[in-house]
Amino acid sequence: MNIIAWAILGIVAGAIAKLLYPGQQGGGILSTMILGIVGAFLGGSIVTLLTTGTIALNSLPGIPGVIVAILGAMLAIFLWGLVTHSA
Repeated sequence: MNIIAWAILGIVAGAIAKLLYPGQQGGGILSTMILGIVGAFLGGSIVTLLTTGTIALNSLPGIPGVIVAILGAMLAIFLWGLVTHSA
């Protein structure tokens, strides 16, 4: 998947993850987009590592890829909350 597709997927995944994640998260649309993009990269990399044993920026096609990106974005929101002490 190319970098533009990752970014678009990350923006969508970030918005969905922010809706699904419990609690109140600060930040606006820009932080949602950034955390979503980071989460898409994070989720795709973790799945690639677990399935192939290598670290690469790959993604699952279709709906599984979107689900992984949403879960990765939720992980990024959680980690950001730990760093900023807001979670």
